[in-house]
Amino acid sequence: MKKTAYSIKNRILAFLVSFVLFAITGCGSSTASGGDGFKIYYVNNNETGIVAVDYEIISNPSNVHAVIDELIGQLETMPERHQYEAPLTGNAHLLGFDISDKLLTLNFDIHYTDITGTIEILDRAAIVRTFTQLNDIEYVSFLVEGNPLTDRDGNIVGNMSSDTFIFNVGNEINTYEKVELKLYFADAEGKKLVPVFRSVVYNSNISMEKLAVEQIISGPNTNICFPTISKDTRINSMSVRDGVCYIDFDQAFLNDPYNVTAEVAIYSIVNTIAELSEVNKVVFSVNGAQAFTFKDTQMSGAYERNLDIIE
Repeated sequence: MKKTAYSIKNRILAFLVSFVLFAITGCGSSTASGGDGFKIYYVNNNETGIVAVDYEIISNPSNVHAVIDELIGQLETMPERHQYEAPLTGNAHLLGFDISDKLLTLNFDIHYTDITGTIEILDRAAIVRTFTQLNDIEYVSFLVEGNPLTDRDGNIVGNMSSDTFIFNVGNEINTYEKVELKLYFADAEGKKLVPVFRSVVYNSNISMEKLAVEQIISGPNTNICFPTISKDTRINSMSVRDGVCYIDFDQAFLNDPYNVTAEVAIYSIVNTIAELSEVNKVVFSVNGAQAFTFKDTQMSGAYERNLDIIE
């Protein structure tokens, strides 16, 4: 997706820079049909940020596939004067795309994995920021040969929205912030939930919902309460749409290492996420299946906050 010429510079950046500054103009939300005007996002020549360039969509806005095809063409084309770098150029190729329920999934060939460090994040930010301006697209997901894109630690990147990346001038892509979370763990008998407040310094690129669930998985750091979910559990993906948080876990979620009821385990997650202002329901799935058995309990549908189970 990026020329060979950047590889040496990218290695230098990876050693010298931990954080990438975004130089963005005109970051207001817009759509293909109006607002403040549509933007195409490119990577700047220094490969330190992304820039927005005004663009008028030619395709019929009611034909979302045609609009996506048009934007892909723009993101694959280097500007005439080479003042910016198009994020879909280079050795990596886009194999295809799919759109469903406001989620755009882009499937790349294996050469995408050759793009590393800051440039991969910048390319991804430019692509996501461009497409999420459309009314029909709220999230973008990346696949490599049909498999979910993972970061350098092996974690699945998941669905990305326009808020996934930091866009204010002077902010860093990896800024760190401190937040106090209200988490729910099990009582000594495993039949009730105990609220615990925890201060967490976190990378602002991670969503608050994912941060909260990861804290539940890691378990309590106090002896007044007990863990509810297997520490081997991995989050395949998370997204929030219309006040509903969708969580897809791997198979380890079904492990039962702790003496807690299914209700306590489930609502330790639901009640914790519900403390966040934008979420009022949680939908669980395991490896994509929304109907499954957990601790002899049949799981399906959306779960709302349960105050009766709190000690």
